[in-house]
Amino acid sequence: MSVNKILELEEAVERVTQLKRAGKRVVFTNGCFDLLHPGHTRYLSEARQLGDSLLVAVNSDRSVRALKGPDRPMIPEAERAEVLAALKCVDYVTIFDELTPRTLIARMLPHVLVKGADWGLSEIVGREEVEAAGGRVVSIPVVPGFSTSGLIQKYRQAVNSSA
Repeated sequence: MSVNKILELEEAVERVTQLKRAGKRVVFTNGCFDLLHPGHTRYLSEARQLGDSLLVAVNSDRSVRALKGPDRPMIPEAERAEVLAALKCVDYVTIFDELTPRTLIARMLPHVLVKGADWGLSEIVGREEVEAAGGRVVSIPVVPGFSTSGLIQKYRQAVNSSA
């Protein structure tokens, strides 16, 4: 069941340690994943191909509000985590409450840190820590036409025009 793939932060750190001890290549990515769309699923599938295990760190509701504004997230953190955990390409999901995952990344030191190409390499949080530990940072191209903010804007426009 996918719920077993959802780990508390300390469990996630321990699981990554276990995987690394077992010689497994750990891939890490993070984000809000508010309204899951094909851009997300393609991105996560490509990220998973870079190693043996993919861990997705999801921003908490509080951190999403701080980053995206008071109307976000659209979907609560537990539900976002559950949907991500249901994906075959995702091995583990954890929820973090900080604005950035720097501390978590520094504790885990995954072999591969992945972000969308909409982030410049110098903007990728945790890049320095991962590279200093011998890992690599990979930017995956963004799928054109898919954006959570764009989907929300379209929905709001449709609601407003029909009112």
